[in-house]
Amino acid sequence: MRSFREWTLAELDRAFKLTVLDTSPVLENWLNGQAEISSYEQQALGSFQTLLKTHVYDWNETELAYNFIGPLMTLVRFSTKEFNFFAERPLSGVVDEVEMTGRPDGIIASGFREPQQPYFCLQEYKKEKDPEGDPAAQVLAAMLVAQELNQHKLPVYGCYVKGEVWHFLTLEERSYAISQGYLASRQADLNEIFTILKRLKVIITAFTSRTDT
Repeated sequence: MRSFREWTLAELDRAFKLTVLDTSPVLENWLNGQAEISSYEQQALGSFQTLLKTHVYDWNETELAYNFIGPLMTLVRFSTKEFNFFAERPLSGVVDEVEMTGRPDGIIASGFREPQQPYFCLQEYKKEKDPEGDPAAQVLAAMLVAQELNQHKLPVYGCYVKGEVWHFLTLEERSYAISQGYLASRQADLNEIFTILKRLKVIITAFTSRTDT
């Protein structure tokens, strides 16, 4: 058994014969989709961003999660009767006979009180200075497990956060793509991040509706 934290991207590529793409239609459709930002949401984003700019270089992972990432996810309102945002819940599975396990910092999965089918994985809340580990590999390892739990029926979405920089990922079969970095301390980028998250809610809503039929 290997923990998500033990992997690097190079090891994942070799072990599971993964192909990294410059981009993919699934990633592009997600990143370039449209979503309206209300005046209330814009005001809240401004408040979150002011706090981020002041403290991001001093926060540890937990403080970054509580003070910025968590409020941002809450503003999107991922919590529904069909799916929810869950934090540090155990996730495990077998990928090509390799047992993998961990507790992603966040997942969006079907289920009301406990996660069932995972659609999105979030890692790692790394602090801006002196990060340890490989957050891209950790989230990709979790996404591979989510893919197995989904029986390869759906693309899997992911994100890793390193201080103020956000990267988004998609995984289809054994190919994945990673977006450019979005700087949350920059107003235009924060609007993009929030729009991407709102689009994710639309995508997952469609997934759960398909499952129910």
